Amino acid sequence: MDWNHVGQQLAAVAVFGTVGVLLFLGAFWCATKVIPFSLRKEIEEDHNSAVAILVGSVMIGLAIIVASAIRG
Repeated sequence: MDWNHVGQQLAAVAVFGTVGVLLFLGAFWCATKVIPFSLRKEIEEDHNSAVAILVGSVMIGLAIIVASAIRG
């Protein structure tokens, strides 16, 4: 086992994971600024499952894009 190669792979995982999380946070922040209502209030207080499904769909879409970018 080549430990140098393993170290490089772990570093790549850390970098891509960080970039992915930052993209998710940025997308959520943009969504809260663009949408005319509070996402947190709709999901947490009003239990609006349609908004939760919408946010989840956006996050899955971003995950597919990030995975495609990592894979190349």
